[in-house]
Amino acid sequence: MSSLDPVTFEVLKNSFVTVVDEMAEQILRTCHSFVIFSRDFSCALHDANGDTIMQGSQDIAVHVGTLHLKAKAVLEDFEGDIHEGDVFAVNDPYRGGTHFPDFSLIRPVFADGELIALAQANGHWADVGGSVPGSFDVGATDHFGEGIRVPPIRVVDKGTARDDVIGMIASNSRAPGDIVGDCHAQIEATRVAEQELFRLIDKYGKEDVVTAFGAVQDYVERLTRARIADLPDGEWETADHVDFDPGSDEGLVTVKVKLTIDGDEITYDLNGSDPAIKSFLNSGAGVAFSGAIASAKTFLPEIPLNSGFYRAIKVEVGPEGTIVNAGWPNAVTGSVSGAYEKIMNAGFELWSQVMPERAMACCFNLEYLLVGGRDARREDRPFFMWYDWMAGGWGGRNGRDGQDCTSPVFGVGLAVQPFEGQERLTPVLTAQHEIIPDSGGPGKHRGGCGVRKGGTLTQVDAAVMSYCCDRARSVTWGIAGGLPSLPHGVWLNRGSDEERFLGANFSGVPVKEGDRFERPSAGGGGLGDPLERDPAEVLEDVADGYVTIERAALDYGVVVEEVDAELAEYRIDEAATSKLRDEQRATRAARIDEDPEDVARRFRDGQLDVLDLVRHYGVILDWGSGDVLPRTTEQYRELLRRRSVSEWG
Repeated sequence: MSSLDPVTFEVLKNSFVTVVDEMAEQILRTCHSFVIFSRDFSCALHDANGDTIMQGSQDIAVHVGTLHLKAKAVLEDFEGDIHEGDVFAVNDPYRGGTHFPDFSLIRPVFADGELIALAQANGHWADVGGSVPGSFDVGATDHFGEGIRVPPIRVVDKGTARDDVIGMIASNSRAPGDIVGDCHAQIEATRVAEQELFRLIDKYGKEDVVTAFGAVQDYVERLTRARIADLPDGEWETADHVDFDPGSDEGLVTVKVKLTIDGDEITYDLNGSDPAIKSFLNSGAGVAFSGAIASAKTFLPEIPLNSGFYRAIKVEVGPEGTIVNAGWPNAVTGSVSGAYEKIMNAGFELWSQVMPERAMACCFNLEYLLVGGRDARREDRPFFMWYDWMAGGWGGRNGRDGQDCTSPVFGVGLAVQPFEGQERLTPVLTAQHEIIPDSGGPGKHRGGCGVRKGGTLTQVDAAVMSYCCDRARSVTWGIAGGLPSLPHGVWLNRGSDEERFLGANFSGVPVKEGDRFERPSAGGGGLGDPLERDPAEVLEDVADGYVTIERAALDYGVVVEEVDAELAEYRIDEAATSKLRDEQRATRAARIDEDPEDVARRFRDGQLDVLDLVRHYGVILDWGSGDVLPRTTEQYRELLRRRSVSEWG
């Protein structure tokens, strides 16, 4: 128990949140890159041991779960050689970081000559070298193709910036000006935190402030343990999947997650996950830890997050060499779209069993599309990076539909980038950005809808395109009888003689002026049997443009008739709906036993579409060629049987 009186404790606890939020405000006002301006950054305050005291109110989930590990790496490497006015930089994912573009600037804070805290500002730098613009090389098999790796290093020495060190890091980037600018913006953010801590010390005294550092962690630990103790003891396990391993035969790659509740403690066990793959979708141990913590925090939103939370929730990431704990030198830059996202959504499925009142199906996969090259609009033809991510749909929830078109679970504070800024800074014109009808996974509670975004390259030269995503094959899934969403993937010049499906993970594809591209973000998976959805809700979805008339019948067994589309007036044929639902209940389970080759033939003949295949027949194709992926289909069907078919009465 803290020796602080309750009022002082509460004031200081909330003041620490304000300190971190003021760091964020400083970054927003002074950053140079559009990526960080769009809030791909996080900040934290740590105690003298590196443990997290407080995070900000809009931080990125994957960042927060690893920031204390970076702080501890600095303390370990510079033990006995840390001084007032120092600032350290680190991006090393093998020392607890996320991926190479995420650079942390960490300032030790001293009071009366004693190290009392560390302030950390972590930001995603748009390019840190590597083989492709944007530093996202799907084909990388080790970290040497991904960008510069920086273990803890001093960039400000007793108040004097080490311009040589900062310049060395920036020289390994295609955007050195942005790197230098963002670095100094983050350094200044840590100085803001230092100033605010001094202000608190002047008011409350060093002893009370330092006491509060520990007290807020103890407070969160007590809250967390009390909440866990109210939950049922037991073990739950499941698996989610990455689409494939480029270094192996086709087939889904397994990420296993086991959740154990024992008294007032939780343990996540990731042992049994498949070996690291020949791609950059692996995660390091820090990211795996963060994915488990983030899934728990999603279901316990009322509890603040600091290192007190970590004391009650343990994560066993397993031995090095797996997709969830790849270890050096395996490639890991795409971890947030790969293993991390799978750990988090698998956790959602497990927590939905522990806390069915908060159940939620799978959410859309985080994705990044990057186009980089020379900007021919300017005489000096500088490098440019068009670096884009999309909103999408969250899974259907207990008693309500999933959220439409929202930020990824990776970080709900992440902002969708404004087109006007993108078009001013890069030679890429956005041509479409719209909700995709039928993208929400069907269920008693529909998954949220995803969006479609497309663009055209204008005056580009020597440009290439890369895409970091997944779930073209391990399609965003439903639970408790709900159905999947739709596959991810990028199309180039769709509808023309040069049409190409590039897939959901590729790098360095040459593109030229006039090329058109588009890609969807999936919706969330459905929760509950879609034939139990209230027909009136399906009718409302049709009127809102979230579900088409055709798929209202195919996915929900609801026959909707158009009265006046312009006025959004529709009606339900109740007799036809009752008959259709009876027919579907009697026949639907048998569909996933049909011959996949026959199903694929009907798809190529235009009798079935992609949504029919992934929702009703459980058949996964190479979406570009239309060829069946037999091993993937077998695995996918088993998952569909477990999560959906087995739940139908």
